[in-house]
Amino acid sequence: MAQPDSATASSRQAREDARYGPRVPHEWMILAVVSLAQLMVVLDVTIVTIALPSAQEDLGFSNDSRQWIVTAYALAFGSLLLVGGRIADLFGRRTALIGGLVGFGLASALAGIAPNVAVLTGGRALQGVFGALLAPAALSALNTTFTHPADRNRAFAVYGAVAGAGGAIGLLLGGVLTEYLNWRWTLFVNLLIAGVALVGARLYVPNHRPETRPTMDLPGTLLACAGLFLLVFGFSRAESRGWSSPQCWVSLIVGLLLLAVFAWWQTRARHPLLPLRVPGERNRGASYLGMFITGAGIFGVFLFLTYYMQLILHYSPVRTGLAFLPMVGALMVAAQVATVGLLPRVGPKPLVPLGMGLGAIGMLWLTRLDLGSSYGLHVLPPLLILGFGMGLIFAPAMAMATYNVGEHDAGVAAAMVNTCQQVGGSIGVALLSSLAATAAANFAKGKPNTSLVAAEAQLHSYATAYRWSAGFFVVGMVLCFLLYRPGAPKFDPEAQGAMHM
Repeated sequence: MAQPDSATASSRQAREDARYGPRVPHEWMILAVVSLAQLMVVLDVTIVTIALPSAQEDLGFSNDSRQWIVTAYALAFGSLLLVGGRIADLFGRRTALIGGLVGFGLASALAGIAPNVAVLTGGRALQGVFGALLAPAALSALNTTFTHPADRNRAFAVYGAVAGAGGAIGLLLGGVLTEYLNWRWTLFVNLLIAGVALVGARLYVPNHRPETRPTMDLPGTLLACAGLFLLVFGFSRAESRGWSSPQCWVSLIVGLLLLAVFAWWQTRARHPLLPLRVPGERNRGASYLGMFITGAGIFGVFLFLTYYMQLILHYSPVRTGLAFLPMVGALMVAAQVATVGLLPRVGPKPLVPLGMGLGAIGMLWLTRLDLGSSYGLHVLPPLLILGFGMGLIFAPAMAMATYNVGEHDAGVAAAMVNTCQQVGGSIGVALLSSLAATAAANFAKGKPNTSLVAAEAQLHSYATAYRWSAGFFVVGMVLCFLLYRPGAPKFDPEAQGAMHM
């Protein structure tokens, strides 16, 4: 029996290779490398946040400077992602990946040894620059490596789980490193992660390059970078200075105008930075929109539930991070089930909208938290629902965002995923923070200035943020249901033909 089975397997393998191209050597090691790179970029958004109070006490800087340590990373990362993706397309995935890993590690070391806030802020900005090169290179390397549908679905289940859980892992790791070592280790830990990923990238990741290398779209690059920079900056100003700030509105209006001009220019450029065929396909466009909305909504969990557990339940940073682990576990299970078991059969149309619906349910459940709530009975159930919902969103949306994209567009298609998530997150933080602050002020108005009233005002502000986050997810559910194509995704050999050079 063994020989016929072996012959059948070999025949099936030959048919798959003929249709999808031969498998890339060491493909699962490549998955490990790019997942490590993605984890480093995603967790760095939250890992430093927990360490900021300790860094502020050590270096003696103001609250305004503390805000810039967060904003510097977001500005550089969000505004340069599209350029980073196109660089990966032009110069090769491995070149961009290695450059991003080396640069991110050195920037982390610079920020970790910072003697003052100026060096710390500069190091964080450089992290954002190299993160913008690293993130799209990692995802596009994954896209061009896994062309066989079954393997691709398993790979994106892992990658999507890492991308979705990275923020929560950052909270836990930041708490552990700050509490037991020093705030500087929240930055130094990147040297270890980048070093391991760098060795793997040099050993296993092939360097695909186009045979004819087009020139960079310089006008499009300037328009996209300036527009995204001003958009992220405007929302960061709204968060720190309020919506009445002239800087906020001027930045937002000019940023939107520049992005509109950028979209117009992409229809005329000879070698556009973002060919409109990339977001123009329905499944990809729906995935970008879904990642944007999810980025805005999920911060209602990471930001305000962290406040709740530390200020109301009096959890330590480490205990707060541990409290998010069940959500991470649910997210990983859902990502595996959705991408490996369901996506090839039913497609993204029922999965991503269902995940959005679960996100809305989880957020509304969190609005019921009060001063007497407990973790096991009142926090854990909605966290599990949210984790399962995010798993249904992240992995399928990321898989579809780069599906059937030719190798020459894989980098910029991957960059769009990260851009949408990053800009959505910036908008979510700014909008939810300002809405929560207004809600707290209105609740406390006319009431006695007591610790009980202050705590109730905080609870009211968190509930306001959760309700708005639920609203984001409801809108996302409707839009994704309308935009995604029905049925299982269909492989297009002509679109992916360049992958098998």
